[in-house]
Amino acid sequence: MTNKETYGIVGGGMLGLTLALRLAQQGNKVTVFEASPNVGGLTSPWEFGNITWDKFYHVILMSDFYLRNILKEIGIENELVWEETKTGFYTGGKLYSMSNSLEFLKFPPLNLIDKFRLGGTIFYASKVNDYKKLEQISVEKWLTQLSGKRTFNKIWLPLLKAKLGESYKEASAAFIWATIQRMYAARRSGLKKEMFGYVNGGYARILKVLCEKLGQLSVEIRTSVNVLKIEAAHPKGVIIYSGNDDSSLFERCIVTLPSKLIPKIYPDISEAQLLKHQNLKYLGVICVTLILKNSISPYYVTNITDDWVPFTGVIEMSALVDKKHFNGNALIYLPKYVLSNSKLFEMADTEITDNFIAALLIMYPEIKKEDILFSGVARSRNVFALSTLGYSKNIPSVETNIQGVYILNSAQITNGTLNVNETIQLAEKFVKQYCN
Repeated sequence: MTNKETYGIVGGGMLGLTLALRLAQQGNKVTVFEASPNVGGLTSPWEFGNITWDKFYHVILMSDFYLRNILKEIGIENELVWEETKTGFYTGGKLYSMSNSLEFLKFPPLNLIDKFRLGGTIFYASKVNDYKKLEQISVEKWLTQLSGKRTFNKIWLPLLKAKLGESYKEASAAFIWATIQRMYAARRSGLKKEMFGYVNGGYARILKVLCEKLGQLSVEIRTSVNVLKIEAAHPKGVIIYSGNDDSSLFERCIVTLPSKLIPKIYPDISEAQLLKHQNLKYLGVICVTLILKNSISPYYVTNITDDWVPFTGVIEMSALVDKKHFNGNALIYLPKYVLSNSKLFEMADTEITDNFIAALLIMYPEIKKEDILFSGVARSRNVFALSTLGYSKNIPSVETNIQGVYILNSAQITNGTLNVNETIQLAEKFVKQYCN
């Protein structure tokens, strides 16, 4: 493949922006189409009253080398702040700390044998290299074999339901393996300390500097532009049709949208490829964001095993990020992962926030309603594809039946979890394989 070609990239998330960076560095002419008013996708910023921070919660791990390399390239790696974080567990109506080995051993819901098997499961999973074997066994069966039925029911099952709902029954063991792999890499030793990082200003700062870099490379970013259709041009090339009867001709087109959206804009995709995209089961997220006068705990993340709680966990960003970024207040995220067709997406913001806040006040009785300075709801229907049995054999190919059209999205992450580092790695691999 020769350089200095024209590329149209559909989707201005971190995947699309990384592709644009690498392709423009090769000398190609790149245009990015983004339907939203701002780039960033799941990393895009949001205004919480008079505070600007990430719409959804994100952290940077020391092992996120692809992301850190991008930050270095655009000149802001020195703005990274690293902090040691703590982890909480809410179970049986009580809050426990589980931030070190001693607290783990004291954890009341499990006996000593259960704890040993749980710790052994995590350690064993961190050493497994062949994830494809784990795609052949359900996550429930694998965890039960390793941790025991009681540990599965008391710890793993509530956590799986929180992340996957009832879809956990369809998930392979590769799902929890990938989760453990990433989190284990963030720890200094075993179950001891975690070091998480952030850039001052959050992803708003990262995206601003990245877009400035793209501008220097003559990348054109078109925001608030809906791509309506992609079709082959004759005799060669790809036409991207967008709103206002606009059309643009490119030699190559890379679509980074979730698979569920592919049929809407790419009607000429082959039936076999379309079927693979349609067979993917996507999970979305509803995330309630709160600004509180004071912190509610010392824990960055509090895992929840009580199934009456309507959200996945409690993420206190202000336990990691200096409160000066939040005007001295606490920033809390309350996420809930559901299938993309969940009725929860049709509920009004007020109904969701009332439900979530009511549960939070029960969990933390010291909080009063008047302590909540801001509440908002962020939604995304297609966050990640469920890692089902035999997943890597069934994912759609990157190349399509039309020459010059590629589909690259997070569903093609087969040996990791959806996070910014994995997304950037996906882009880097694509450019090396298809654009050199």
